[in-house]
Amino acid sequence: MELINNLIEYINFIGAAALFVIGLYTVLTHENLIKRVIGIDIMYTAVFLFFITIGYVNNANPPIIDLGGANLIYINPVPSALILTGIVVSLSMTAFALSLVIKIYENYGSINNDEIAKMGGVKKR
Repeated sequence: MELINNLIEYINFIGAAALFVIGLYTVLTHENLIKRVIGIDIMYTAVFLFFITIGYVNNANPPIIDLGGANLIYINPVPSALILTGIVVSLSMTAFALSLVIKIYENYGSINNDEIAKMGGVKKR
């Protein structure tokens, strides 16, 4: 019973680790470049979940509302603010990676990593 309670208490950390492993597996095992970009996005999501989980405090109040009590505990707002910046960065990196995939497809006619490597850098026009 104690094991189940510990698992429930740390379910967000377990979920973040599982998402990261799924994303890493996708990046390492798929040859399709779009699937690799999706795997990297899944890893971004895992990191976001991890940081938000670190900032959460049980039975705490949101830091937006000042309830006037000196002994009140508030949730740490810094990880949430960092995640907003991380989302912007991950979105721009995803857009950049997908634009590179489009250029690779235009030059080589494929988005499969093995096929591009077999071409040996010869452009298909």
